[in-house]
Amino acid sequence: MSQSGSQAAAFFRDVRQSRVVWLVRDDDGSPTHLFEDGTRSLPFWSTSARARRASKIWGHGLRVESMPLDTWCELVLPDAGRDGLVIGINWSGPRLVGWSFTSVQVLNRLAATD
Repeated sequence: MSQSGSQAAAFFRDVRQSRVVWLVRDDDGSPTHLFEDGTRSLPFWSTSARARRASKIWGHGLRVESMPLDTWCELVLPDAGRDGLVIGINWSGPRLVGWSFTSVQVLNRLAATD
């Protein structure tokens, strides 16, 4: 399994267990990443330690926050889908890379881990 694949698997396992997702943000919101194809990704992490590493890499005064999994699934994922965003999952490494999924794919993967 690739590094991104193992990070994605860890994300779904961890959030089902902890019932929490983690994000980085500042007063203006969370950073997104624009891919070459024009797709914009909004990243989340499965542990506070992973999100802290991301905030240090990105810098710019980003802080780490948690969100209940149910809130994320019921509010954030549908809004992201309507806005055309994909969801970055446990991005890691010095350049913060990893897989991104549509909101529907995230919900389906979470359901499959029940």
